[in-house]
This record gives sequence, C-alpha cells and structure tokens, in this order.
Amino acid sequence: MFYQRQLSAGKINHEEEHQAKGLLQNCQRLLKTITVKNPFAEYLTLPNSVFKPRRTNAHYLQFIEVITFYKQYQKFHHIDKETGEEYIETSIEDIQEANELIKEVLLRKSDTITGASRNYLENLKIYLEVQNQTTFTAYEVRRKLRLTKTTQWRYHQQLLENNYLKKIKKKGDTTQYYEITNPNEYKELEEQIEGALQECITQINCSTVQQSFTTKTERIKKTKSTT
Repeated sequence: MFYQRQLSAGKINHEEEHQAKGLLQNCQRLLKTITVKNPFAEYLTLPNSVFKPRRTNAHYLQFIEVITFYKQYQKFHHIDKETGEEYIETSIEDIQEANELIKEVLLRKSDTITGASRNYLENLKIYLEVQNQTTFTAYEVRRKLRLTKTTQWRYHQQLLENNYLKKIKKKGDTTQYYEITNPNEYKELEEQIEGALQECITQINCSTVQQSFTTKTERIKKTKSTT
C-alpha cells in the first residue's frame, strides 16, 4: 500500500526501477548451470518443533544450495576425477547465511496456530504490555485492534484450543476476561530454533577440526614411514 501511495503521488523513480531490473536480469544471465555439493549436509538437522520435517528439510537443503549457486563466481570450481563433472561446494558461511534468512520460516513452520492467529496474539501481547495489564476483555481488544466480532471469535477459539489463552472469572463480575497463558512462548520457540541451528554449525566445526587433525596425523605418519 505504501508503494501504491508513493506511485499515486508521483514519487517513484521509474528510471531507477528499470536500472535495478536490468542489473538483476544481467546478473541472472551471467550464472551458468553447475552442480552444487554440500559436504556438510549430513550434519544439518531441523529443530524437533518443526512440523512436516521431511518436506521442510528438503526445502532447507535446497535453499542452502541456491545461496551457494548464486555465489558460484566466488567459489573454487572442482572437477570430479571420475566423471569429469565441474562442481562447487557449500561453505560453512553459506550455511550460516541460510540459517539467518530461513529462521523466520522455520519459526512459522514450528507454530501450532495459523499465521493470522499468531499475528493477532503478538499484537495482543504488545497491547497488554503497553497497557500494563495481564487480563483483557474481547470487546476492548476488538475495538483497539479494529477487528470484527466473528474474526476475533475465530482467533480466540484456536488460541483457547491450543492453550495460548485461558478464560478468567473475577469474583462479583459477570464480564468474561481472558489471559495469555505464557507471554514468552514465541520467544522461547525462537530461541529453541536458533539453538538447534547453531548446534548444526558447532557439529560442522567440530568435524572440520577432527578431519584436519586426522589428515595432519596421517601426513606425519607417512613422512616418518618414508624416512
């Protein structure tokens, strides 16, 4: 909507847009078909909280390959001795970049509620924090967030079923109040995913150090045997 308003106000530089589009097209033309191999793929695991892990795992590995592919001119080009095929390899830095970019996607795929309900819940948390309160009524939040009654009811049904909200009754008051069961649950889930992704990098670094040590040891043994 912001772009539409800027366009209507005549504040969009179409020449810059055309140049940016041309630059992207030229960059795409420079890329050539090449095989991507990820030597660290065996160490990459998804957080246990992710739903449909098999499909998400395939997307995760493909995303890393895409990042590697777009950096093909920054990579050493290997040649397979048996097939003669040219290929490039994924680096640890590629995986770290992929983890940073895909973190939000994994977070959404680990959520037990829909995106719309999640957005409502996070806006609700902000509202309660600003108001410095823990309980609320449906009407006050509906008026503040400008929601229809049926839409809010649908959100509340899902949040109640998944134990994100609970109903509260105050003594002597017939008004129905609600309370968020755990305001920090989304942040805790985010930290869990970040920890799982970082653990993959740690495992890769450990394996790299071990391989380097093993290679060095074999060279020393080979040198001693020849002398």
